[in-house]
Amino acid sequence: MDDTLRPHIKEVLVKSLRLPYPPTQIADDVQLFGEGLGLDSIDALEIVLAIERTFGVTIGDEQTAKRVLQSVNTIAGFIEERRGGSSKTPLQSLGRA
Repeated sequence: MDDTLRPHIKEVLVKSLRLPYPPTQIADDVQLFGEGLGLDSIDALEIVLAIERTFGVTIGDEQTAKRVLQSVNTIAGFIEERRGGSSKTPLQSLGRA
C-alpha cells in the first residue's frame, strides 16, 4: 500500500472542490456525501474528473462512481486495484517522473 496515496487524494479533493479546510482535516473513512463532508452531485463530477486526470484511472459509469466515491479509503482502494497494487503515479510508470 502506498502511504502517500491517501494524503494525495485529500489534496486533490481540497484543490478540485476548493474546500475551505486543509487536507489533513479529512479523515480517511469520512463519508464524502450526506452526513460526512456534505458533497453533492456536482462535486461528484468534479471529483471523478480530478481522480481520472490525476491518477490515470477511469471511473466508467454511475454505479462504479457510487461505489468508489464513498470515502478517501474507497477511492484509494479503487486506484490501487486499477494500478494492480502499484504505488507508482502514471508518470512514474512511464518513466517520466
